[in-house]
Amino acid sequence: MTPENLLDGLDAQQRVAAEALLGPVCILAGAGTGKTRAITHRIAYGVASGAYAPNRVMALTFTNRAAAELRGRLRQLGAGGVAARTFHAAALSQLNFFWPQVVGGQLPSVLDAKGRILGHAAERLGFKVDTATLRDVAAEIEWRKVSGLSIEQYGGALASRTLPGNLSAEQIVLMQQTYEDLKDERKQFDFEDVLLACAGMIEIEPAVAMQVREQYRFFVVDEYQDVSPLQQQLLDLWLGGRRDVCVVGDASQTIYSFAGASSSYLLEFGRHYAGATVVRLEQNYRSTPEVVDAANRLMRGRTGALTLRSSTERDQPDAAAEADVPPPTGFADDRAEARAVAQRIAAEIADGAKPEDIAVLYRVNVQAAVLEQALGDLGISYHIRGAKRFFDLPEVRQAIMSLRAASVSIGDEPLFKSVSDVLRSLGWSQDPPEARGAVRDRWESLNAIMGLVDQVPTGTTFRRFTDELLARQAGQHEPTRSAVTLATLHSAKGLEWESVHLVGLSEGLVPISYAKTFEQIDEERRLLYVGITRARRRLKLTWSATGNPGGRATARQPSRFLAELGTRSPRAVSAPAPS
Repeated sequence: MTPENLLDGLDAQQRVAAEALLGPVCILAGAGTGKTRAITHRIAYGVASGAYAPNRVMALTFTNRAAAELRGRLRQLGAGGVAARTFHAAALSQLNFFWPQVVGGQLPSVLDAKGRILGHAAERLGFKVDTATLRDVAAEIEWRKVSGLSIEQYGGALASRTLPGNLSAEQIVLMQQTYEDLKDERKQFDFEDVLLACAGMIEIEPAVAMQVREQYRFFVVDEYQDVSPLQQQLLDLWLGGRRDVCVVGDASQTIYSFAGASSSYLLEFGRHYAGATVVRLEQNYRSTPEVVDAANRLMRGRTGALTLRSSTERDQPDAAAEADVPPPTGFADDRAEARAVAQRIAAEIADGAKPEDIAVLYRVNVQAAVLEQALGDLGISYHIRGAKRFFDLPEVRQAIMSLRAASVSIGDEPLFKSVSDVLRSLGWSQDPPEARGAVRDRWESLNAIMGLVDQVPTGTTFRRFTDELLARQAGQHEPTRSAVTLATLHSAKGLEWESVHLVGLSEGLVPISYAKTFEQIDEERRLLYVGITRARRRLKLTWSATGNPGGRATARQPSRFLAELGTRSPRAVSAPAPS
């Protein structure tokens, strides 16, 4: 593929971004504007034109899934030698290399989660703490570290923060100190320690800094609105005063401020790097004009908000301004709302929609239970994003082991036959079982692996297919399952579906009840914006007046944001569905 071929198919602004290979570049990219396409073609163009040596480029993002997608796209564009990693993976790789040289011995083991050791800290202190409080204390530890605060500085900042559980400020500080002591005693790191240790090593050891900066010369940072002060510090250390960095992000999708993320680095990039190239991507290729218009209405006048333009605008110049999403529908209670949503989904599937093209999004995990019941009652397959990960399922692990073993002995048979033969031996069939429950769940998992055969290039060997499968497993790059997706608004970020049902759009949920300040309410607004912009063609908005059938719970009002999404008011509350 020639360098010029790599620019074919990019729109004018994407092309500007792709051709800006040197110096500081900031790409302000709205939802659905092709940001991943722009940055992967930019990197591939740089490699193909000789501006970049692939092994000297580092593409950084925030999730294993996003990193895996970047690697996959770069391979297809002929830039497979480029490193695409999360901040944590990049830092851990460098620590593993330099730790024996600088400190000596093995790197401390990295904790999978903080809960267990925090529980031990509470026991040592004699505190009675439940699991939910432990999770909240863990979140406070993460916020403290990514914000660059010592325990003493954190103690001074507690007056402006919500205290976890029934703990006092003094008890929280004691728990954090004991947590750190236990980690040191057991020679363990948490994820934030990985970033802190890597930054410290580069800052203190000139030889380490020189080797790291010699290895990586060009940096690309995706989802830059999510960067924390600690990650920005590490990026600055990797750069070492150089200016070859490209960042891409959307201030309207900053939904992790509570965890320490700050869009200020994105919005102030041009001031930090004088003479930076700033490109705005506002042509939305994902959604209908109605969805784009709703998103624009919600974010109008907000700091850093881009004005999206639909690529499918109607012929009349003012048509987009008149477009409107269907008015939100209210229901008497959560159960009635869930049943109505499930019935709509059943109708969509009956009309030919694929289950995997449909999502139901909500604010908090507890909202999933009533939706699961309603979908299950109608025999609709679903999976909950953020529940047990696909590659951790026993049947998936067994399938991958069996496929890998078979790839050693199976020769040049067609890929479909080779993979299907192995999966049939594990219980897969071309037709799904009629029964619901565990048998169907197992079939859905195996069928998702089978579906990957259609996604690989023609001529892929069985061995290469299993290599790709192992790479997906390592990066937790899950395949698409033939099921409706249930997900929180946070976990839906970066994804898209043909049809999206946004449920529970009432005060106390969106915005969430504990959002009190202007900044907190604004983050809830951005969260709803993320939910809206996940929809390609169909967007349904619903809310309920109470949580329990019969209205025994506290009465709710429709979310304040709904009035901003269109000229029509929310429909009256529907009668409750029969029990």
